[in-house]
Amino acid sequence: MFYNSKKGNAMKEEVRISGAIIRRLPRYYRYLGELKQQGVLRISSGELSEIMGVTASQIRQDLNHFGGFGQQGFGYKVDFLYEEIGKILGVDETNHLIIVGAGHLGTAMAVYSGGKMPGFILDAVFDVDPERIGEKIGEREVLDFNGIENYLKGHPAALAALMVPHEEAEACALRLVNAGVKGIWNFSHADLRLPAGVAVENVHMVESLMSLTYSVKTAGKKRTKKKKKEQNAEAVTEKDPVQEKM
Repeated sequence: MFYNSKKGNAMKEEVRISGAIIRRLPRYYRYLGELKQQGVLRISSGELSEIMGVTASQIRQDLNHFGGFGQQGFGYKVDFLYEEIGKILGVDETNHLIIVGAGHLGTAMAVYSGGKMPGFILDAVFDVDPERIGEKIGEREVLDFNGIENYLKGHPAALAALMVPHEEAEACALRLVNAGVKGIWNFSHADLRLPAGVAVENVHMVESLMSLTYSVKTAGKKRTKKKKKEQNAEAVTEKDPVQEKM
């Protein structure tokens, strides 16, 4: 991802931003929001690192990609940094979102999105199942996906959460893109092939769970190795020849 930032009337050189940094920005935004609610006015990178579990050096490096925002010996103004990161993430404006797929996951997301996603507005939920169309999820009625093009003509939405079976995912995504959607939040188990310029954020929950099991397994091996090392050390101490002579 590339980022341009303005300073005065001059445009800074375009900088390539790694995906790892982008993934950390929402965490910064969340923690800064909590600090703002607590009435904290200023914070240093060291203090923020203790709260977040990220090194102060990492925080400074990440923020310097976008202009720094802080002063040495002064730290960061919490409200200013919160607002600036919000602008970088695009949540300083209203982002219109639709959900495609009113199954269990889509329904849960629709309920959650009702008021817990600052910067986003859930406009509508769609499905193709005649038994789901017309049902109410909170205050929203499930709409027929077959009318998606007409809907988006009158209610443009840049973002769509895709929660459909993997065999239907790409066809649905292409219809959405052709109707004007710019970003797909993909919860299907499919790797989408979409036109250049369309942003896709994949959420593969099973893969995430597998990463968790790997971490648990690795941590277990480390604990076992440490325990064996301690047992061996105890065994060596018990057989110490100096102790035997005494």
